Amino acid sequence: MARKKRKQVFENIEIVDAGAKGKSIAKAPDGKIIFVNNAVPGDVVDIQTTKKRKAFYEGSATTFHKKSNKRVDPACRHFGTCGGCKWQFMGYEHQLAYKEQEVVNNLTRLGKVELPKVTPILGSEDQFFYRNKMEFSFSDSRWLTLQEIQSDTQIENRNALGFHIPGMWDKILDIDTCHLQEDPSNDIRNKVKTFATENNLSFYNARNQNGFLRTLMLRIVSTGEIMVLVQFFHEDVEKRTLLLDYIASEFPEITSLQYVINSKGNDTIYDQKVVCYMGKDHIEEEMEGLRFKINAKSFYQTNSKQAYELYKVTRDFAGLTGNELVYDLYTGTGTIAQFVAKKAKKVIGVEAVPEAIEDAKSNAKHNNIDNVEFYVGDMKKVFTSDFIATHGQPEVVITDPPRDGMHKDVVSQLLNISPNKIVYVSCNSATQARDLSLLDSTYKVTKVQPVDMFPQTHHVENVVLLEKR
Repeated sequence: MARKKRKQVFENIEIVDAGAKGKSIAKAPDGKIIFVNNAVPGDVVDIQTTKKRKAFYEGSATTFHKKSNKRVDPACRHFGTCGGCKWQFMGYEHQLAYKEQEVVNNLTRLGKVELPKVTPILGSEDQFFYRNKMEFSFSDSRWLTLQEIQSDTQIENRNALGFHIPGMWDKILDIDTCHLQEDPSNDIRNKVKTFATENNLSFYNARNQNGFLRTLMLRIVSTGEIMVLVQFFHEDVEKRTLLLDYIASEFPEITSLQYVINSKGNDTIYDQKVVCYMGKDHIEEEMEGLRFKINAKSFYQTNSKQAYELYKVTRDFAGLTGNELVYDLYTGTGTIAQFVAKKAKKVIGVEAVPEAIEDAKSNAKHNNIDNVEFYVGDMKKVFTSDFIATHGQPEVVITDPPRDGMHKDVVSQLLNISPNKIVYVSCNSATQARDLSLLDSTYKVTKVQPVDMFPQTHHVENVVLLEKR
């Protein structure tokens, strides 16, 4: 029963389901839902509430009376403090089941669309060490554990190179081993930190806006090529050269070593000059013989192996015969457009980010693909009747929008031009469901394929085929 305090404790509560954003679900004695951040379905726990809303509570499990058979021991010692990999304490087969369930629930409950039999979720062959891109932050005031805070020991070195503590923009958790990116990722990060500390290279302080070392980005693709980018808060030629020469000599396998001098308040590099210090200014990913150049600012799916599986599903759903004009909306760097091009008559890609379109054009030329064209601009302003009149009426539209889904004007234009098929790739099945509901008058969902791109997290991609009624 609940103790009558503002922050209540509910005792002996069973966790009954997994919910959105990695939280699990229980029911309070008063019938309200409780979203719990550190439990697995099947656990029986005491819950300390942290927030109370009209329809639900939020809380954390404080005592475990029974542990679920869906539980596994987390592989990473940083689990629970680090904000990533929130489902690492749940067996992978159960992660997949809950992800598939979330897709089905969103499409039916939010979208209220009739579904065919959903194809079982496509799991990832690699459940760890699957990310091709990682970004780590330097800090001179690392996150301290409760034990460290309570101890009398003076902590002199508080340098950290790791991840932001969830919800704390100025606190960095120092990471010794991360299970998300293959070797030599951990070795590079740890040796950079050690070398920088030993040579008195100052770590950044976000609150005071001072320090020298700011971020470290590592990209390791399936071809084996490696990109390392160090972001410095200010220029110091001697110190910068010292660190970069060390990285180059210690890791001769690096393909591209680059740096940025960024004195802005935030550490985004998209408006910054990237300087190539050693090697090429890019690395290359490969997929079915296609080569994709990836520079420091490029977007590329962060799980290379599963990106290939996702693109194969997309191409299969499109069912191209070689005679179709295909539009690829939100094309990014044009990877899907180029991947399906050999099965299409022509592919038109549209994207809002100018740098991404430059990458797309460059990659198409690099791959000798001459039946793709790319255009840049805000989708709702570019994808107009005039654009269609100029470039032709598509038989198939592939759309892969950001998490917010498609703008209502884009949906309206799809209904207006009424292609035979729409293949909708989504990283957020809730907004996908909203868009499917808007398309439901003209299109029926004929295929659904969830794809797990991010094991150990709650995130899931979903591909839907829509065909005219």
